[in-house]
Amino acid sequence: MYYFTSHLRVVTALVIREMSTRFGKNPGGYLWALLEPIAYIAFMSLIFMAIAHKPALGTSFPLFFASGFVCFQFYSAMAGYLNSAVNANRPLLSYPNVAPIDTIAARFSLQFCTTCVVAICIIAPLIMQLKTTPTIRLSPILTAISLGSLIALGLALANNVLFQRFPLYDKIFGIVSRPLFLISGIFYLPDSLPPVARDAILINPIAHLVMLFRTGLYPEYRAIGFDLDYLLRVTTVLLFAGMAIFTISRGVLRAR
Repeated sequence: MYYFTSHLRVVTALVIREMSTRFGKNPGGYLWALLEPIAYIAFMSLIFMAIAHKPALGTSFPLFFASGFVCFQFYSAMAGYLNSAVNANRPLLSYPNVAPIDTIAARFSLQFCTTCVVAICIIAPLIMQLKTTPTIRLSPILTAISLGSLIALGLALANNVLFQRFPLYDKIFGIVSRPLFLISGIFYLPDSLPPVARDAILINPIAHLVMLFRTGLYPEYRAIGFDLDYLLRVTTVLLFAGMAIFTISRGVLRAR
């Protein structure tokens, strides 16, 4: 019980420190976390409204793009923030009570809460402005954001070690990750593509996350090709592999 209480105190202190570092002491930092995704969704909506009569699902372009972008953020923003957790807090690891996993836990907690608040602030108003309020199913939405966050966590646990041991891997990971935004079904439906293209897109587990998230907002969406078992297997493998690499690399993580 003492170790749990000590760990909780350390993580809480790190969360407060991260909030101050990331958002600053004025409301502008928090406001920007909300304005950035809103600006993207508005921009994409204007472009597609000019070239299409209606979105692939529903009647609202902003809601369709928000459903893809917000879900993607639970993976993308989380992974990007966690990948540098240990390195950014390395001076604090000289204190005996601060462990590398504490930095991961603090950033995970802060990013998850931040993305949840942003998601609610964006999607709730878009739903309320619809003429007909859709039937919202929370189960697939919560499952999608949880699995997306866990995939990011598993990758980040490994990346905190691998980025330090192999600097070239850091650059390779960044290059490989860039196309994810285009191949995750954020502004289109994978099941509307030709079978060969759809099968290629659905190798990407993030595309399954977006499809699952949208089934919670659009009851009529059938999500052809979605595979929950595949998504769970990928999440489990990445999470346990990340935990194993992180656990056996304590010396690397604490090295200066």
